[in-house]
Amino acid sequence: MRSLIVLALALAAARPAPAAVPKVVTDFAPIQSLVMQVMGDLGTPEMLSQPGSDPHSFTLKPSQAGALAKADVIFWDGPELMPALDSAIKALGVKALSVPLLDEGGGKTRTFSDGQTIDPHAWLDPTNAQAWLGTIATTLSKLDPDHATTYAANAAQAEDALKTLDAQLTKELAPARGKPIVEFHDAMGYFAAHYGLNIIANIELGDAAKPSAGRLAELRQTLVGGGAVCVFPEAGRDPRYINVVTAGTGTRIGAPQDPAGVMLTEPPTADFYGKLLTDLAKTISDCIAGPKP
Repeated sequence: MRSLIVLALALAAARPAPAAVPKVVTDFAPIQSLVMQVMGDLGTPEMLSQPGSDPHSFTLKPSQAGALAKADVIFWDGPELMPALDSAIKALGVKALSVPLLDEGGGKTRTFSDGQTIDPHAWLDPTNAQAWLGTIATTLSKLDPDHATTYAANAAQAEDALKTLDAQLTKELAPARGKPIVEFHDAMGYFAAHYGLNIIANIELGDAAKPSAGRLAELRQTLVGGGAVCVFPEAGRDPRYINVVTAGTGTRIGAPQDPAGVMLTEPPTADFYGKLLTDLAKTISDCIAGPKP
């Protein structure tokens, strides 16, 4: 018996220790949700952008520096959305594998209405999210091969669920296809292109560009002429502009949209990404349908 115990101990000592689950950091809620779906019960990534904050204005807090320094991998949208995080990763996350999903995750990219600047809001196309799930699983599997099967299975399950949701939203948004709408800022292009929506204008042309009086007057004239069915406010942005351009025009005002999850009051759960798309689709379908009789 003693010899068997000695042999068992020797074999255990010779066997490589299982790889630890990587320390994962994400940038903001949509990507946090996708990574959580792939990791499942193996762990929870640390999200840098706090609930209720806008990723466009992200700044790294001193208390978050340690998360970047200790990270094994950082999944984030990319420097186009959060330039401050790009600088922080280069300074603090030098030991981590940086995976900017906009550039390395697969999927499609588009430009803003200027035709030149890359639009970073790529998570709003569900086919991009499907590609990113695969990239996240592959990356984690390379760092943690002991759990590669789990990562792959979780990603496959998440992709299937997203395809089902996409089909449902395509059906829901069918009546809105081609109908002229106005968005608050140029963030919904991926969503509109995927579902065949017709965004004729944006109140704000950029993430930090306030509309001029001349632009507001131009938009108002478009609406006076019946050029748009709905105008959509956006969470975290000044609603006064909506009232300026719509007053007296008869254009319907939709429910506020939240394409980046800035209305969150608690950390996102794994199902947040699907809820994000569902809520955006509902704001559009409800407004296009008009008031209840």
